[in-house]
Amino acid sequence: MTDFFPTPAAEAPDIIRCAYMEIVVTDLAKSREFYVDVLGLTVTTEDDNAIYLRTSEEFIHHNLVLRQGEVAAVAAFSYRVRTPEDLDKAEAFYRELGCRVERRKDGFVKGIGDSVRVQDPLGFPYEFFYDVDHVERLAWHYHLTCPGQLVRLDHFNQVTPDVPKAVKYMEDLGFRVTEDIQDEEGTQYAAWMRRKPTVHDTAMTGGDGPRMHHIAFATHEKHNILAICDKLGALRLSDHIERGPGRHGVSNAFYLYLRDPDGHRVEIYTQDYWTGDPDNPRVTWDVHDNQRRDWWGTPVVPSWYTDASRVLDLDGNLVPLVARTDASELEETIGADGFSYTRKDDTEDMPEWKKGEFKLGHQL
Repeated sequence: MTDFFPTPAAEAPDIIRCAYMEIVVTDLAKSREFYVDVLGLTVTTEDDNAIYLRTSEEFIHHNLVLRQGEVAAVAAFSYRVRTPEDLDKAEAFYRELGCRVERRKDGFVKGIGDSVRVQDPLGFPYEFFYDVDHVERLAWHYHLTCPGQLVRLDHFNQVTPDVPKAVKYMEDLGFRVTEDIQDEEGTQYAAWMRRKPTVHDTAMTGGDGPRMHHIAFATHEKHNILAICDKLGALRLSDHIERGPGRHGVSNAFYLYLRDPDGHRVEIYTQDYWTGDPDNPRVTWDVHDNQRRDWWGTPVVPSWYTDASRVLDLDGNLVPLVARTDASELEETIGADGFSYTRKDDTEDMPEWKKGEFKLGHQL
């Protein structure tokens, strides 16, 4: 049975949205080529050790920090809060949970002021901030626009060994579940959770953790994603494409998954839906429904289930992994079904060619 974290008596900080991620890369020049020259993110500032990047519609200093280091990992999942006083609330909230908390009035990175960083109860390095340097929003600079324009940071995705425990903690932090994946016994395999009125600011997915599954940037339309695929092909960089393009069942979004030079996973994402009403209904997917991951039923590549980025503690050391010991989506999707058809009871309705594919484990 899941041993839930206690709900703090301290009030949770009022989180507005996911704001940026700080990742460690092993070759800053190669990462710059990928994120700037290929994906088109704008450099706000850079030096020999770090590059600060933003999307075209952003007005805060950055959405992504690339920092040179020896081991590729994630240093911070950063959220903006509504008021400066919310930093006091974040400090109290996490101290009551017994977490390590650090606060710097001048910030941990360039462009960000008073900030609180914690190693949260799940082992993830979380940051909260309000004060930030403003930069020019480039939405009207059409002469700078590229066909695959990345316009916003949309969400994070986190891998954790105990999804129900993670969901309860995030609900205490003020997040709401918009969609989740369960089996007939009510086992929760993944949950999409939001603060801004979209499908998610982060998702909790089951597996050995803590790890970062992906960071996602939004485009306006699916043709922008197709343009990125064409560009990667033209540059003979299509090996960076891990999965897609396709349409998710969960979130209804059009997607593309890429791997950067260090293997950090980046999703390009568009066309999810509004969730801002107080009575927005939760959507629950059957873990045996293969359309939850891809609406068209396209098989999911094994690496998408098994690979994820390690995370760092507040001293810059890798956080030890905790293995998932209870039921996991991995067990439901890897094996005889070959990452493909996973429904248990309705294979009689499958076309004959699909039955053959199912029996072969989709190895062709």
